[in-house]
Amino acid sequence: PKVAAIVDKVAELTLLETSQLVQALKTKFNITEAIQVAAGSGAPAAGAAAPAEEKAAEKTEFTVKLEKIDPAQKAKVIREIKNLIPDMNLVAAKKFVEGAPKVIKESVPKAEAEKIKKALQAFGATVVLE
Repeated sequence: PKVAAIVDKVAELTLLETSQLVQALKTKFNITEAIQVAAGSGAPAAGAAAPAEEKAAEKTEFTVKLEKIDPAQKAKVIREIKNLIPDMNLVAAKKFVEGAPKVIKESVPKAEAEKIKKALQAFGATVVLE
């Protein structure tokens, strides 16, 4: 019952809030990307840890860029952009989306960048991670 209540609360969060929750949990429990990869790989965990650390060292922060949008789903993309960028109102979000290509966020962790990309692609947007 306790876990189910937590799951229900997490399900109500926006994409950005969920990403912030994940980051807070990683910080609280001192979880690094290398530990997650090793824990998820099962038996060859010791061998997989070294390459995972090398990959993490290569690129850990990404720039999320909106390249173009599907005009039929423009309103949904505008709403998602408004939710992703703090202090952006609906008018500013509309101008932002219409001015694509534009950088949505800079220096974000890979997990957050992938979540943003997946969410916007669901609305027909073309998103690039740099």
